[in-house]
Amino acid sequence: MSITDADDLHSDSTVHELSASTPPAALPGKDTLSAAGDILRALAAPVRIAIVLQLREEQRCVHELVETLGVTQPLISQHLRVLKAAGVVRGERNGREVLYRLVDDHLAHIVVDAVAHAEEGK
Repeated sequence: MSITDADDLHSDSTVHELSASTPPAALPGKDTLSAAGDILRALAAPVRIAIVLQLREEQRCVHELVETLGVTQPLISQHLRVLKAAGVVRGERNGREVLYRLVDDHLAHIVVDAVAHAEEGK
């Protein structure tokens, strides 16, 4: 969402009705909004959502994700690179394997809430 899009939110009649009783929340800076957009884009693929759901339980290596998700190793590695670049996951070498884990629990909550919302709409 750009600042322009955020400004459009304030023109919505619902926001005006709410603002009569509640002061408007301050918007984060452009850099923060851009970073949040990058994170959400990184989470936008079904395989990456499944990876995050797996990693919220415990750290895992690539071959465990391949077995659990039924996706090829190159595809899992590609998705892990996207998640790593967005700061969603971190990999730590353990001998010959790299164990991946979530950077923090905030992102798992976003994914769990999105999945719950999608299931409610069925």
